[in-house]
Amino acid sequence: MYEIDFNHPVRVHFLGIGGISMSGLARILLSEGFTVSGSDMKESELTDELLSLGAQIYIGQKAENITDGIDLAVYTAAISADNPEMIEIRRRGIPELTRAQLLGQLMKNYKIPINIAGTHGKTTTSSMVSEILLHAGVDPTITVGGMLKSIGGNLRIGKGDYFVAEACEYTNSFLSFFPRMEIILNIEEDHLDFFKDIEDIRASFKRFMELLPSDGCLIINGGIDRLNELTADVKCPLITYGDSESYDYHASDISFNETGLGIYTCCHGPERFSVKLGVPGIHNVYNSLAAIALCDRLGIERDIILSALEAFSGTDRRFEKKGELYGITIMDDYAHHPTEIKATLEAAKNYPHRELYLVFQPHTYSRTKAFLHEFADALSLADHVVLTDIYAAREKNTIGISSADILKLLTEKGSDARYYRYFDEVETYLLEHCQSGDMILTMGAGDVYRIGEKLIGK
Repeated sequence: MYEIDFNHPVRVHFLGIGGISMSGLARILLSEGFTVSGSDMKESELTDELLSLGAQIYIGQKAENITDGIDLAVYTAAISADNPEMIEIRRRGIPELTRAQLLGQLMKNYKIPINIAGTHGKTTTSSMVSEILLHAGVDPTITVGGMLKSIGGNLRIGKGDYFVAEACEYTNSFLSFFPRMEIILNIEEDHLDFFKDIEDIRASFKRFMELLPSDGCLIINGGIDRLNELTADVKCPLITYGDSESYDYHASDISFNETGLGIYTCCHGPERFSVKLGVPGIHNVYNSLAAIALCDRLGIERDIILSALEAFSGTDRRFEKKGELYGITIMDDYAHHPTEIKATLEAAKNYPHRELYLVFQPHTYSRTKAFLHEFADALSLADHVVLTDIYAAREKNTIGISSADILKLLTEKGSDARYYRYFDEVETYLLEHCQSGDMILTMGAGDVYRIGEKLIGK
């Protein structure tokens, strides 16, 4: 494998440089004196920022973008072998690294790389940990999968010992990392276009845990199924958290204030202390427990941990209030897995509203097919459901699935549900039916958020 030498910067070309993670890696290399070029299918704020920092940006992916002088190519799982740039890179024999391999190599430059993994909650928990480290003044380097208000984006380049990064299991990418500390939030079925089944996913997480050195630490949800099978060969200390008194950290006396923000008592051995959150939902109670356990282990003062968690108001697209229109509250959320959808809708119950209009955009054909019935069950928690076309992402519809299949199941359940192909049809429906006091919640990992932004005139 190609090894980057940070003492000898070279020219690196990114395929898909406009992605939130890839753009962050490109910025880190630019800050270290590397020459960076890259391509993407469209311009964005991220590509504009990289351009302003000195990167060479190509819009559109073409063989002629691969010029003399490129020392290394970096690509993501979304780049196929028949991509014209990839074909030219391999014709020229240019060394390659995946996005995950490059991120793993970056971690080697820090004393304490912290990885946050799990099927759900990675971005929020990574952001909670980051917020605490920022409050503690330890100057961390941070790369997260969403826009964190405290750092004005998805990346912060620090000079301290800490490197905080999300660790995604898709294509086993997190197995390229070099963590010293890990949080594992949950392990459920997802990415079944890559994994065979839940046992395949569990095997991947097990290998990830075993990357930890003996002087590291694993913070893990104690409620994960057959946990002992997964942790049997972990060499470092293990700390559990969750909803049981048998875990090292657990929550009691959970309640929510008038805007749905969580309040609870954190129990750790004989200790009892109150936690106030700046984000809603029972799922964030447990995300914060994991963050507390990790930062306790790092020796951060408890008052700093608690004040940071209260100040943390979430990241973009995580039950984010976009604005109001005629007294209607417009929210947006990234949820695209049934468990995430259910958690967000449960959180929404504690937020003031009359009727909830959920606009859901399914993400990928394979996920829609794999969880068809689970999607219908979760979506039925909303008062009204509006479905849009499936956001294909990296896939083509070779399996004959559509949003109409979810609509059929919702209708059978007696839900008030409908499907529209075009966003402007959705907007028209919402304007005709929503009343003052209602909530519109756009949801999905694609571009469904544009509906809410258009409604409020952004």
